[in-house]
Amino acid sequence: MAGPYRSREGLSTRSAAFGGNSEEFQVRIEPDFDEEVSGLRKQVRRLRDVAQDIETEAKFQNDFLNQLQMTLIKAQAGVKNNMRRLNKSIVWEGSSHVMHVVLFALLLFFIVYLLAKISRR
Repeated sequence: MAGPYRSREGLSTRSAAFGGNSEEFQVRIEPDFDEEVSGLRKQVRRLRDVAQDIETEAKFQNDFLNQLQMTLIKAQAGVKNNMRRLNKSIVWEGSSHVMHVVLFALLLFFIVYLLAKISRR
């Protein structure tokens, strides 16, 4: 190893030229680091593009969910309104149904009475 601060094969530290005990260091970068740095830059660029795609998709999905929520709220209000109308019509028409059943029963009784009277003759 070239020095105590050596981290990789391409990076090493040397004491400064103005004295061996100085706290200044010189860094020497060898050419293979350039390839690694450019590779890392490409990966960072790809990650940034993926992050932007995810952000775009998340915004689209959020807008879609907001529209779906508004549609469901409108549908729920429509169903509630129709249920109220239906209940009102049942209340108004309910007594009419009972009257129809009573009239049908009376008519049926009258027909049976007439048939019974005719059959005795």
